[in-house]
Amino acid sequence: MTSTSLPISTSQREMTIRGLILGALITVVFTASNIYLGLKIGLTVASSIPAAVISMSVLRMMGGATILENNLVQTQASAAGTLSCVFISFPCLVMIGYWQHFPYLETMLLSMVGGMTGVLFTVPLRRAMVTHSSLPYPEGVAAAEILKAGSETGDPDSLKALLTGGLMSAVVTLATDGLRLLADGAAMTATWGGAVFRASTGFSLALLGAGYLVGIAGGIAMLLGAVIAWGVAVPILSTILPNPSHLAPADFATALWAQKVRFMGAGTISIAAIWTLAMLARPVAAGIRDMLRAGATIGDAGDDRDLAPRTLGLLAGALLLVLFGLFVAFQVPAATNGHAIITAALAAVAFCALFGFLVAAACGYMAGIVGSSSSPLSGIAIIATVMIASFLLLLEGLGLLPAEMSANGHHLAIAFALFLLSAIVASTAISNDNLQDLKTGQLVGASPWRQQAALLVGCASGAIVIPPVLELLYQAYGFVGAMPRPGMDASHALAAPQPALLVTLTTGIFLHQLDWTMILLGVGLGAVLIATDLLLRRRGGALPPLAVGIGLYLPPAVSVTLAIGAVLGWACTRRATQGGRSAHAETGTGTMLASGFIVGESLTGVLLAAIAGATGRDDTLSVLPAEAGMVPGLLGFGVFVAICIWFGRSIRRG
Repeated sequence: MTSTSLPISTSQREMTIRGLILGALITVVFTASNIYLGLKIGLTVASSIPAAVISMSVLRMMGGATILENNLVQTQASAAGTLSCVFISFPCLVMIGYWQHFPYLETMLLSMVGGMTGVLFTVPLRRAMVTHSSLPYPEGVAAAEILKAGSETGDPDSLKALLTGGLMSAVVTLATDGLRLLADGAAMTATWGGAVFRASTGFSLALLGAGYLVGIAGGIAMLLGAVIAWGVAVPILSTILPNPSHLAPADFATALWAQKVRFMGAGTISIAAIWTLAMLARPVAAGIRDMLRAGATIGDAGDDRDLAPRTLGLLAGALLLVLFGLFVAFQVPAATNGHAIITAALAAVAFCALFGFLVAAACGYMAGIVGSSSSPLSGIAIIATVMIASFLLLLEGLGLLPAEMSANGHHLAIAFALFLLSAIVASTAISNDNLQDLKTGQLVGASPWRQQAALLVGCASGAIVIPPVLELLYQAYGFVGAMPRPGMDASHALAAPQPALLVTLTTGIFLHQLDWTMILLGVGLGAVLIATDLLLRRRGGALPPLAVGIGLYLPPAVSVTLAIGAVLGWACTRRATQGGRSAHAETGTGTMLASGFIVGESLTGVLLAAIAGATGRDDTLSVLPAEAGMVPGLLGFGVFVAICIWFGRSIRRG
């Protein structure tokens, strides 16, 4: 498919008050849903396409909508939805006991400033990586095609499918997590000799939809990761390792996975991310060189201009100053040496600026080649964690950190590393997404500086929503291993897989307690998977090593349910699309229903969290007695199977 750019228009309205308000409202929806989904399963979904569909439908009803106005709405919503990736890092501070809740001002400011720096880092890269680049930007091109099609013919059925999926998912989530009429999954444990085998699946419609959007290659890869974890690694480890606490087989298998096998996943993810960065090293260097050569043209007159250099400089200075203040304020309650506090804060700001820009360039190329959703953000977060911890240990060895950083098992140093990581994650997530949006803008004739302004607004509006959503979910459900109150039902705690992994890595580096054997096994597995992927790609297939690593460290019910959604989508669409989905199919029935499943379950989960927070109980709406036995499981399974059948038929009809 070839896509051509529309001429930049000066007559069509683009940045409007109603568009900014609509973008902010969509922001609230997708930021909240992505945080919930991320803490529950460790994945988020791109919000650009659903946001574009909603924008086109709403603005068409209001009258006078233009393609440029719709583009700016989806740009703003996309930035805010992407910023929700800070769910990877902020919960770490609660898990280590440094925070007892999510302080609003610190969480909001660090999210906003980190995201805005990601925008600024990629502004000088736009000409080299978007305008004068042959990178395909698959998601950006698809979004542009959707906007063009929507502006010409419209598709009210897309919005109807989105609302239908959302309503259905909301009802099922209410029956599952609220009324407790339906179970949220099923598991089976078996032993053979000393080996423990455990299989499980979930009944979540959000996971079903996410699997459809991930696609067959990613879904099968994550399923393979789950099979390696629970069908190979856990049985072997349960045979050779003792069970001194005499845990039940299911509990022993879960403990082995959490304490051993997930480190294999960390190793696999790390080597996959490093491989991706290594493959992109040459084009990234060329892009930076071209950017520096083209630097004199940035801010030129005309509609193709970026934000002016003076504006960029003032914004960058202000953002770095706020970062410095946040890093100082974080240390002040626990540290007393003012000189060391300032030195540590300055070093942290310098790390954010240098590492952030390099990652922005790398993520821009990764997004340009494989798309934003396929970029290894989790792997980059792991690499950043190792680099930050090593950097702080170096400063400690040079005597440049407050003495309190080394006290109490390096508790303050670990917390400071995770706080710094949150700024890096926000910057990385945004830089991974906004070049894709700028590519969309180029293809529909948008003004780059207006898009960049909308991205900054999206970061601000998303940051406002993030702290209360995090606090609400934590107080209502808790995180695995970190419950806010005694007596809560741990089975409903949010898994928060990435935060748990990053806490273990950071603590292990500072205390020299990392299980390097399992990490190195994961690295070796990752090397084999990389070689396998290269061979498959020569034959038109793929086995993403990063997705296999994710399958290793995600709870098995998550990986299996995602795989069900991926296989279901592949089976129902392969004939209609001759083996590949077109850009126009991104607004089709399957994509909109899947997006609706995710949004409906996520927003209902947030609503139930609000009810639990108000009442102080997470079973306020429960109607079944504790002795209901297998009834919820059977009902949950039946409802899930029925919806899968209906979903498949809807995809085929669509």
